[in-house]
Amino acid sequence: MTSISEGEFERLLVGFEREAIHLETRDAYGTAVELPHMAKWANGEPDDLAWLEGWCESLRQHVEAGRSVRRARIVSEPLSDYQRWSWSIAQPMVEAGEDIRWIPRRRVSSVAVPGNDYYLFDDRLAVFLIYAGNGLAVDRVASSQLADLRLCRSAFEAVWQLSIPHRDYQPI
Repeated sequence: MTSISEGEFERLLVGFEREAIHLETRDAYGTAVELPHMAKWANGEPDDLAWLEGWCESLRQHVEAGRSVRRARIVSEPLSDYQRWSWSIAQPMVEAGEDIRWIPRRRVSSVAVPGNDYYLFDDRLAVFLIYAGNGLAVDRVASSQLADLRLCRSAFEAVWQLSIPHRDYQPI
């Protein structure tokens, strides 16, 4: 496995050929981009979500080109503040073409999942996202090892089968 730069990761997010799948397993994250917007939400302040437009435009381009983007979020219930906020801002991404699903953690007890969140691009490259305890991203590690690719694919599909589409998931 090899660490990749943020720029390399960004290129993967726009340059895949067929499909990108993303499994999220944490109850909270602390990305520099998101934290100010989550703080607004926590204070009851409006957010026009303009900061999401770049990602939404990328999603629309993927869909237009026939590419698929799916995200499954394993969450503890009741939801953490971060996940309640995340649920509250997901609709523009869904409308842009990302298939986002939610799954209560209790439903995946018997599903083998990797120890870190990840993206799997075209079943050819897995990128594991490494976070510190406070939710800040500290590394991105890429692997094309067949065992890693198979684990990521099988874990995602097992979680996906049990997950609830965004439109039907009601936060607890």
